[in-house]
Amino acid sequence: MIEFILGGARSGKSALAEQKALASGLPVTYIATADAADLADDKEMLARIAHHRAQRPAEWLLVEEPLYLATLLKTLAAPERLLLVDCLTLWLSNLLHRDETTRETQALLDVLPTLPGHIILVSNEVGLGIVPLGELTRRYVDEAGRLHQQIAAIADCVTFVAAGIPLQLKPRT
Repeated sequence: MIEFILGGARSGKSALAEQKALASGLPVTYIATADAADLADDKEMLARIAHHRAQRPAEWLLVEEPLYLATLLKTLAAPERLLLVDCLTLWLSNLLHRDETTRETQALLDVLPTLPGHIILVSNEVGLGIVPLGELTRRYVDEAGRLHQQIAAIADCVTFVAAGIPLQLKPRT
């Protein structure tokens, strides 16, 4: 089962993903895509991470992987385990800064349909606003949009969250 939850910043998407993970009754591995080495001077982002950590149950395993998500998912996925990945857009940003976007996104798209167990992927919908200035920012929005479309096509369930309200876009099959 692959679930894809997306929405804007502070929309409630991570909280919904965590509620679904808890309700599953399965052992949970939380996969954080933040690159801790890049965050040493970013107090606001460190505060966000601390908030997320405080919200999660202590028994959940935490794995941090900023780049090689497909390899990690293949290693950790199991029939009676839930993997919660938060978030794909931060992961995509990490890849863009290292010019590894095409290879690693394709690896993720290839491995997702083969994984056992329950996978929840969280991502920020960044393409609903104005077209951003700057080549790198436009590329980021374009790459995120393409990735979201491809993940949504693979996912069994797609939910968009706005103002804390989940909107089911693609039901379970």
